[in-house]
Amino acid sequence: MGDQAVPAGQIDALPQRGHNSMLRLQAPLPERYAAATDDELAAMIGAAKAALGSRLFVLGHHYQRDDVMRWADARGDSFGLSRQAAGHADAEFIVFCGVHFMAESADVLTGDHQQVLLPDLNAGCSMADMADIDQVEEAWDELARVIDVERLVPVTYMNSAAALKAFVGRHGGAVCTSSNARAVLTWALERGDRVLFFPDQHLGRNTGYQLGYGAGDMHVWNPRQALGGLSEREVKESTLLLWKGHCSVHQRFRPEHVEGIVMVHPECAHEVVELGDVIGSTDAIIRAVADAPEGSVIGVATEIHLVNRLDNESPDKMVICLDPLVCPCSTMSRIDPQHLAWVLEGLVEGDVRNRITVDAGTAEWAGVALERMLAIT
Repeated sequence: MGDQAVPAGQIDALPQRGHNSMLRLQAPLPERYAAATDDELAAMIGAAKAALGSRLFVLGHHYQRDDVMRWADARGDSFGLSRQAAGHADAEFIVFCGVHFMAESADVLTGDHQQVLLPDLNAGCSMADMADIDQVEEAWDELARVIDVERLVPVTYMNSAAALKAFVGRHGGAVCTSSNARAVLTWALERGDRVLFFPDQHLGRNTGYQLGYGAGDMHVWNPRQALGGLSEREVKESTLLLWKGHCSVHQRFRPEHVEGIVMVHPECAHEVVELGDVIGSTDAIIRAVADAPEGSVIGVATEIHLVNRLDNESPDKMVICLDPLVCPCSTMSRIDPQHLAWVLEGLVEGDVRNRITVDAGTAEWAGVALERMLAIT
């Protein structure tokens, strides 16, 4: 982690007040990349990877398109990939084929000698952008006028900006993933009276039901309304205050889509999760598909690129997406071979493009929140 170098024509991670905490602008690519054929791009990427050798480590998130994923040295979920990057200390350059918050987490966890790059700065996460640091701090101040915030434990989903992870670290909370949310919320409620959970209301609600809480114990906090749109009584009676955020892909799945053996990501609405045979993170779904009996027809409620890959890699089973309109993660899909080739050829030329850095203070407290999560789980 170090001082951020911003290439000409690009602005990365500039603080903004209002709905979005970050303004990210990606300059148009040079014609050499924009007009290149698939074969030309493959030749560029292959040659650059060969030239960089062990100095380079390319990460591919499960939701990446196949023409990008083919170049990944490791594939997985966001936190798992960041930990793998930290474990490859010989890699000077970490190219994260994912979205912005993932690259931030990688920068927090990797060494000072490593540089994290995001091929397209516009690859963000709509869910992560639904809770910015200004809104969260304002919510905390509002809550402090109604309840004892010393007994309020903030928990943020991994799908959030580094600034929010740092906020959680400073205020005694922790980060969680979709696979360990239950353990983290259990820990939090042993430390305080209630939890402020952001940015995904559905993961918070589904986990709350798993822990035995009812609808009356959970209320949605709308950051656009005074006191989150709640009465003082509702705030005081809440065990889980759930930030009004969601995943634009997972919210599309509805109960009427459910048929066959059903595997559901916990970012889906609760009425969908109730009908699932397997509820779990992307890694859990991948394992469940592998373990399913030969000949199974499996409906999966998650992002289409992962679903298609599971189908292609499971010739003895049929794996289908439960969304009839097949909506991909549009921001994740911004990472393409053109941008990957541009970033990698820049590294060969000594030009570090689209470096993602987290300032030292934010990184320190975000690291605290991540370490708490690891200690819990």
